[in-house]
Amino acid sequence: MKAIVFNKYGSPDVLKLMEVEKPTPKDDEVLIKIYATALNPLDWHVMRGAPFLARMAMGFFKPKFKILGADIAGKVEAVGENVKQFNPGDEVFGDIFSSGLGGLAEYVCTSQNTLVLKPEKITFEEAAAVPVGALTALTALREVGKVERGQKVLINGASGGVGTFTVQIARYFDAEVSGVCSTGNIEMVKLMGAKKVIDYTKDDLVRREVKYDLIVDNVGNLSVKDFNKLLTPGGIAAVVGFTNMTRILDISLRGGKNIRMVNVKVNSEDLNFLKDLLESGKIKSMIDKVYPLEKAAEAMSYLEEGHVRGKLIIKIIS
Repeated sequence: MKAIVFNKYGSPDVLKLMEVEKPTPKDDEVLIKIYATALNPLDWHVMRGAPFLARMAMGFFKPKFKILGADIAGKVEAVGENVKQFNPGDEVFGDIFSSGLGGLAEYVCTSQNTLVLKPEKITFEEAAAVPVGALTALTALREVGKVERGQKVLINGASGGVGTFTVQIARYFDAEVSGVCSTGNIEMVKLMGAKKVIDYTKDDLVRREVKYDLIVDNVGNLSVKDFNKLLTPGGIAAVVGFTNMTRILDISLRGGKNIRMVNVKVNSEDLNFLKDLLESGKIKSMIDKVYPLEKAAEAMSYLEEGHVRGKLIIKIIS
């Protein structure tokens, strides 16, 4: 099968299109023929082996996992003898990060618990855009932030892969949503459901005399002091992503008890919850660009620029 493989940490130049052995599912695994996958910031962090402490899980000197890609959508090709949830031919989508990545390929094996059935009216590209971003948003809002109806929620980085889903899911929970983005993304963030949009190129968020019950920070440019100024008494800041791992020590030292890291645990219950939101139109995927598999390095370079609107999709099968 064809796959994008990297054997050393580095820039997108380390990503190579190669022929590799097609995987065979274990007794508790599902073999997926991948139709589409999405790129996430976690992919380029794994590609570069950064932050360095993360190499404890990824491999210190060379990557443990050779094929990137956590978000997938495709068809079940075969199932292990212990798999009861799926059958060959089922259309599925899911987050395979816990299975060791592998989405930038024509096939992948993963646990049945990382997948759910794809809604019929949703394309493979739209489905592949959902899992990592929407699961992160759901965890930040519901599990970490304990969001409630009517609360004022600020989403820093509202136009990105996590941010677009955070805006929509926060609106589903009947929160009053404010989003932070650049000038060119204001209308899109409003379309997603934000009541107010703050243009960070023109307005200093921290100087505003507005306080929030919950802040979801997808960017990593807010300090403990900033959070304390922006939060209501008892308010919570949910900090997302690899880019914020280096802030854990700072948060601990400065007593940021109301500032919490978002750690996502992939499970079929949450994926089915998101599936229901997709089917009902409560959330939808915002896709910036679609690339063929052979241009994955080009897509990764664009992702690293940090200006993606929504998600980047790699289309495996046309």
